[in-house]
Amino acid sequence: MLDIICYVIFPLVIWHMLRDPIGDYYAMLLSSVPGIIYTIYRFKALKKINVFGIYMISTLVVGTLIDVLSGSAINLLWNNVYYAYAMAGLFLVTIIIRRPIALYFALDFTELQGFDRQINKKLFFHKKIYYIFNWIVVAFALQNIILASIKAWLITKYGVEAFDEGIILRQVVNWGLTIPIIGGYLYVGKIINDSPDLVKSASQTVEEEKESIAQES
Repeated sequence: MLDIICYVIFPLVIWHMLRDPIGDYYAMLLSSVPGIIYTIYRFKALKKINVFGIYMISTLVVGTLIDVLSGSAINLLWNNVYYAYAMAGLFLVTIIIRRPIALYFALDFTELQGFDRQINKKLFFHKKIYYIFNWIVVAFALQNIILASIKAWLITKYGVEAFDEGIILRQVVNWGLTIPIIGGYLYVGKIINDSPDLVKSASQTVEEEKESIAQES
């Protein structure tokens, strides 16, 4: 509900109320304020700096800078298309360097729930689980690619008037592709629950590493 209010309803209301008095560009900038405030609130709710927190605040800062520096409404729309493609590329790079960002998001959330980060890291890098995280990252990338492509088509066809449809479609695409992403995370949980030997092996490995470090010290 908060996503709908802050990312859809408020931006659309602000856009339609202010575009005539202050112009399209500044109305677009102001329409992003509710989403920025809500994103900061979600960031603070984590109560800890971690990979997901850094990701949230970084995308917030970069996205805001892109909007502010665009200079015009149409440039703002196109720059957001390019930014979405760039983010998709960044997600895929994390797979190439064998550090899938979805895995580190999972580490952050499980740690917040009280699970040992070191044990989970060993567990998540197990071959079977690791590949699932790669596919989750692919879904993240597709989310951005599909959204950017739809936005580009709308801008080409409607110009600045594509802003309305862009806000709504962004949420539809996000929610639609969130389903397989959540499904991927749930499948990881199922594998772990069905494989107590994997958890035991990861725990033993971490304990052995701790003992080795202690002996060296």
